[in-house]
Amino acid sequence: MKVGTILRGIELANEYKKKIREIVCETKEKGIPVPCLAAVLVGNDGGSEAYVKNQKRVCEKLGVEHKLISFDNDVTEEELLNTIDELNNDVNINGIIIQFPLPKHINAKHIIKKILPSKDVDGLTELNFARLYKGERCFTPCTSRAVLELINKTGTNIEGKHAVVVGRSDIIGKPVALLLLRNNATVTICHSKTRNLIDICNNADILISCIGKPGIITKDYVKEGAIVIDVGTTRVDGKIRGDVDFEEVKEIASYITPVPGGVGSVTTTMLIMNTCDAFLYQMQKK
Repeated sequence: MKVGTILRGIELANEYKKKIREIVCETKEKGIPVPCLAAVLVGNDGGSEAYVKNQKRVCEKLGVEHKLISFDNDVTEEELLNTIDELNNDVNINGIIIQFPLPKHINAKHIIKKILPSKDVDGLTELNFARLYKGERCFTPCTSRAVLELINKTGTNIEGKHAVVVGRSDIIGKPVALLLLRNNATVTICHSKTRNLIDICNNADILISCIGKPGIITKDYVKEGAIVIDVGTTRVDGKIRGDVDFEEVKEIASYITPVPGGVGSVTTTMLIMNTCDAFLYQMQKK
C-alpha cells in the first residue's frame, strides 16, 4: 500500500491541456474558428473575478478563445436572459458559464434554465443533470469531473468500493455521488443532519469532503488506506484551507489531495475540456 501519496492536480491538468492543444491545432489546420468559452460575470465578487481571470489565462495559453460578458450588480434578470439568448444563438460560442453568486434580485434557476444544454459546459441545466442521473452522455459539473478523474488517476478500481461523499450540493456533492454510482461504487451521501458521521466515514474506501468546514475531517474520520479527496476551499486568515486536516490524514490515507493544489487546480482545465467537447459535438451537428 502506498501510504500518503499526494494527488497533485497539476499532473492531471497537464494531460488534459495536451488534449486541448491537439484539438485547437487540428481546428486551426482546418481553417475554422477555435473553441470559444463565454463567461457571464455580474458584479465584483472577488472569488468569481479570480476564477474568470484564471479561465482567460488558461484559455489564452491553450489557444482557446475566452469571451467575458460583464454586468454591474443592478443588471435586470431580463437583460441577463436576453444575453444568454444571444450567446445561445451565436454559432461561434461553444460553451457558456454563469459565474455565481448572482445578485439576490436575480433568480439563478431562471438563468440556468435559459442556457442551451449543448452549451452548458458547467453541467447545471436540468437536462444535463437528468442525463447524469440516467447515466447518459452529458456535461458534468467541472469540479465533480475533476474529482472522478483524480480518483481514476490512482489506478484504483472504483467498482465495489464504498465511497462516502460529505456534502450534498447540486454542484459537487450530488454529481460526484452519481458519477461514482455510474462507476459501480456503493455510495453514501452525508450532510449536516447525518448522525454518527465519524463511523460512516471510517468505513469509506474513498472519502470525498465538499462541505466547506476547514479541518473537520481529521484522522479519526479516515480508514487506513482510504483515498481522500478534499474539495473544500475556505479562506482562513488570508489562506485557503480544505475540509481535511492534511498533516494528520496524510499519515494514514493511501492517496490524498492537497488544498490548494489538488482538485481546484484541475477544475478550470475540465471547464475548457468540456468546452472543447461541446465544440466537437456542435461541429458534428453542422
